[in-house]
Amino acid sequence: MEALIPVINKLQEVFNTVGADIIQLPQIVVVGTQSSGKSSVLESLVGRDLLPRGTGIVTRRPLVLQLVNISPEELRKASGDDDETAAWKNYGQPYKGIDAEEWGKFLHTKNKIYTEFGEIRQEIENETERVSGTNKGISDEPIHLRIFSPHVVNLTLVDLPGVTKVPVGDQPRDIELQIKDLILRYIGNPNSIILSVTAANTDMATSESLKLAREADPEGRRTLAVITKLDLMDAGTDAMDVLMGRVIPVKLGIIGIVNRSQLDINNKKTVADALKDEYAFLQKKYPSLANRNGTKYLAKTLNRLLMHHIRDCLPELKTRINVLAAQYQSLLNSYGEPVEDKSATLLQLITKFAAEYCQTIEGTAKYIETSELCGGARICYIFHETFGRTLESVDALGGLNTIDILTAIRNATGPRPALFVPEISFELLVKRQIKRLEEPSLRCVELVHEEMQRIIQHCSTYSTQELLRFPKLHDAIVEVVTSLLRRRLPVTNDMVHNLVAIELAYINTKHPDFADACGVLNSNIEEQRRNRLAREPPSAQPREKPLTKEVQIQNGNQDAASSGIWRGMLTTSSAPKPDEGFAEEKPKQLAAGSPHRGPSVNFLDVRVPVSRKLSQREQRDCEVIERLIKSYFLIVRKNIQDSVPKAVMNFLVNYVKDNLQSELVGQLYKSMLLDDLLTESEDMAQRRKEAADMLKALQRASQVIAEIRETHLW
Repeated sequence: MEALIPVINKLQEVFNTVGADIIQLPQIVVVGTQSSGKSSVLESLVGRDLLPRGTGIVTRRPLVLQLVNISPEELRKASGDDDETAAWKNYGQPYKGIDAEEWGKFLHTKNKIYTEFGEIRQEIENETERVSGTNKGISDEPIHLRIFSPHVVNLTLVDLPGVTKVPVGDQPRDIELQIKDLILRYIGNPNSIILSVTAANTDMATSESLKLAREADPEGRRTLAVITKLDLMDAGTDAMDVLMGRVIPVKLGIIGIVNRSQLDINNKKTVADALKDEYAFLQKKYPSLANRNGTKYLAKTLNRLLMHHIRDCLPELKTRINVLAAQYQSLLNSYGEPVEDKSATLLQLITKFAAEYCQTIEGTAKYIETSELCGGARICYIFHETFGRTLESVDALGGLNTIDILTAIRNATGPRPALFVPEISFELLVKRQIKRLEEPSLRCVELVHEEMQRIIQHCSTYSTQELLRFPKLHDAIVEVVTSLLRRRLPVTNDMVHNLVAIELAYINTKHPDFADACGVLNSNIEEQRRNRLAREPPSAQPREKPLTKEVQIQNGNQDAASSGIWRGMLTTSSAPKPDEGFAEEKPKQLAAGSPHRGPSVNFLDVRVPVSRKLSQREQRDCEVIERLIKSYFLIVRKNIQDSVPKAVMNFLVNYVKDNLQSELVGQLYKSMLLDDLLTESEDMAQRRKEAADMLKALQRASQVIAEIRETHLW
């Protein structure tokens, strides 16, 4: 079981080399107020003067102190690696060539050996001033020191800055809060043992270190109290009640020690002499408790507690290391291996990107977005929801009123009075309405083009992680695909222009749906006319003067003319009555002229108020034109709604899918571009190096733990 502490020390060194603190290793954390004797306790455990001493705040950086016990037999061996226990204790460093009995090593000085403890103390001071400054500032960056000696027990301790209240020197105003946060960060580790140091000449109930210990360890399962300066208590008082646990009980115990005074240090009193005086003082003042107090008993107790604590934490620690190793292995795999064959790598990345791009459009991509529509699904939404609803919202008679229609009819007749509704007025007005379908059609193309651009970022972010390694290649691929989409955009727009122009080029009044609409139109108009005449009372009709024969012939010719170009739509009687302004149509003749197949379009009788009252003739002409425009506009809108998505798919989407890979290969797969395109970003290379180092450390730690025999645990 003695071998467990060197194992933890070795694990600590493994993780310190990569500068990470992802594993919470078992260690003893020394906590106390300023000048309570924390550093003196550590020096007593080591048995040598190695820490800076003085008044005020002396410890201004965390000091991780690892004590490694070596036997004289191990020192005499030519190489320490021949023995398994020695190999664990010497951290892979042979003892050969070291003449001293005791020595130290710092992590930041690599393999430099310090055989003089005065040099160790000076190096601690220099390293503290290098980071924390020379005027009482503090830092949370630790100093790592290992002491090899046959006179120490195997321990790992952390000396922290003492709790202070008032800032001095360069210390910030919140120095108390900073030091408390630093202490809680260390003692908050559930695998740490808290060594709470309190001076005997202060009230135990006001101990700041015990208060912090209870915050991190409410149950007190890993807190050990140390009472220092037993020889400085007031005359007539003793620490018997405190040491017996009657004042404040501590589960792991309370141990009292005697420190060297500043006068002893100035007089160069050795630690060995101080330990003898401590033993004599305890035998004199506390004879019944002498064997359970003192520095030697404290060292043995700490060694025992740390070993048992390590034994309890080891299974969880092993599991944690294995889980982290698997995570970092996966992370390293995502970063990819360093490029060896650049030509093959470039071709592979281009092919993979093109495949992911096409699969995103088709909906078969490996990474499917769940928060929003993407790729082909969004294109489908644009076609059938956005574009479809926009077309349906376009009113067939939008922008037209009755005056516009009457003006168009009159302009189409020229200087001659109109005998019938001219066909050219219908074509002129319906083309004007059809032209309004062009803008939403072009907007549909624009939306699909934007979605094709978004797919590039989707593939780069979610699908092709390798591209993030090569920012120049990523930018080049984006530029090539963007250029391809930009070239196809005017071609697709031209096709959409042509689709609308095709509809404008020839107004097909013989379209089957339009012929059916004309039949329905004729029936609806006749039905409305009969209903209107039936509602008008005979007395309401103004009495007109008898018409001359010439006027009767003129009226008859005007009505008869409606059987010309609008044959089959409106029929007139052969003998108009003199008291009626218009002849009454015969709906029975409609069946022969245009078979009725049932209504295919919903015709709305929209009346737009005008500035003057229209005559019956003008109302009839406007109704005819409006209904015909609605009928034909719905036919054209249906055609546009069907043909525009097909044109976009053919000229833009499918073309890009079919030619993307060949375009990428043709522009990027060139020998002169290989080195430039496959240059990794410094950030990616650094992250891969850090992940590789951490994975190596975790694998080494796993190997170290695996070497522990079951017999070492008991």
